[in-house]
Amino acid sequence: MVSVLLATFNGARFLDEQLVSIANQTYPTIDMWVSDDGSTDATLEVLEAWHRKWSKGKFTILSGPRKGYAENFRSLIVNTDIASDYYAFSDQDDIWEPDKIAKSIGWIEHNSPTKPALFCSRTLAITEEGEVIGPSPLFTRKPSFRNALAQSLGGGNTMLYNRAAHETLAKASRRTDFVSHDWWVYLVISGSGGSVHYSPEMLVHYRQHVNNQFGSNIGTMARVRRVGLLFRGRFVEWTDLNMIGLTISRDLLTDDARSACDAFDRVRKANLFGRVFYLFRSGVYRQTPLGQLGLYVAAIFRKI
Repeated sequence: MVSVLLATFNGARFLDEQLVSIANQTYPTIDMWVSDDGSTDATLEVLEAWHRKWSKGKFTILSGPRKGYAENFRSLIVNTDIASDYYAFSDQDDIWEPDKIAKSIGWIEHNSPTKPALFCSRTLAITEEGEVIGPSPLFTRKPSFRNALAQSLGGGNTMLYNRAAHETLAKASRRTDFVSHDWWVYLVISGSGGSVHYSPEMLVHYRQHVNNQFGSNIGTMARVRRVGLLFRGRFVEWTDLNMIGLTISRDLLTDDARSACDAFDRVRKANLFGRVFYLFRSGVYRQTPLGQLGLYVAAIFRKI
């Protein structure tokens, strides 16, 4: 059994296509848990229609907290009514490959059947009209907590994790809010000793919107923009919130993850030369050479 955690807000235009792709999954048993954050378009009508015809399991529609997308997903993570073998996040406007869930669960069952495990993957970006833009970057460095301290690896729309991971994630998420659910999941599961796999397969068609204030999330310019966030203070704010959350849940982390947190905290508090030295010693890294260079430059200017 897999429970799909879907957060919606004014997504009626693309929601049908997303739900069709979930209904067409080769995996047979899927419970849908949808938290709507106060939509004023036809989202609820679309959801009610799917509630009536869903045949793969339960289809439950909940009222969200109306505090933004991160809190909407957090409300689903901490919901004690949602009990499953596996959990997957869903956005409201993407398209899943038919074997997305089956491949995700297959990797976990083969590689980490009992310990906490998270599967995520690359995506194929598409326009609002569904035309192909291109693939997301192929990250090749090993996923780890030291990478999670510096960046979010896989999109939440690609993530699926098992019950063992969920128990720790839900416990941590009841103690604190977070910047984004995908980054928080990567931090908590890797930091608590779970297995994390980043697949090179593009299992999600990730819809890009022209009115997105950050522009497309795919391509060289997108990578440059993400590095640029390091220098505009946004990364500092996000890292502050992540570190606060990790401190609150320090007892859930492994000894090695606690050491990594302490080392990264030392980087952030040191003088100029100390920041570079301690960053090197900490082992904290980003996935790409450009990202890694940006991390060191940001450290020099106290922007991490």
